[in-house]
Amino acid sequence: MNRFFSRFARWVERQTGRPAAFALAFAVILVWAVTGPVFHFSDTWQLVINTGTTIVTFLMVFIIQNAQNRDTEAIHLKLDELIRVAATARNGMIDLEERSDEEMDAVKRDFDRLAESAAHSLEKTIDEKVEQAVEEEVAQALTRRGLGQGGPQA
Repeated sequence: MNRFFSRFARWVERQTGRPAAFALAFAVILVWAVTGPVFHFSDTWQLVINTGTTIVTFLMVFIIQNAQNRDTEAIHLKLDELIRVAATARNGMIDLEERSDEEMDAVKRDFDRLAESAAHSLEKTIDEKVEQAVEEEVAQALTRRGLGQGGPQA
């Protein structure tokens, strides 16, 4: 049953994601709207579209959730593989999504500290580069005016 549902869900996912599926849905709505005057915009006429859209929406929720679960799992497996092969990666990150909220919060705090440290280091580097560039500009300007290190030139 599980294999059948997975195959069916993937097939429906591919079919409903195509422009033709949108065109078909639009055509159904258009036909429904055009038939309004024929049925005098009756309660039954309105009930047809409401029931149809409710059923389609209800079933599509399961298809979309299946697709999202499959995509999420594939992404996790790919990331786990990258962690596994990266020499400096922490293998403890593999299957992090299976850990408790407290453990995930602790890892997040570690990354927040790393990000803060990196930002501080970057600010310091930028400040040093700017200071160095200003000093070089001042030295070049003084040299152009003849006021270099030896003082005014005669």
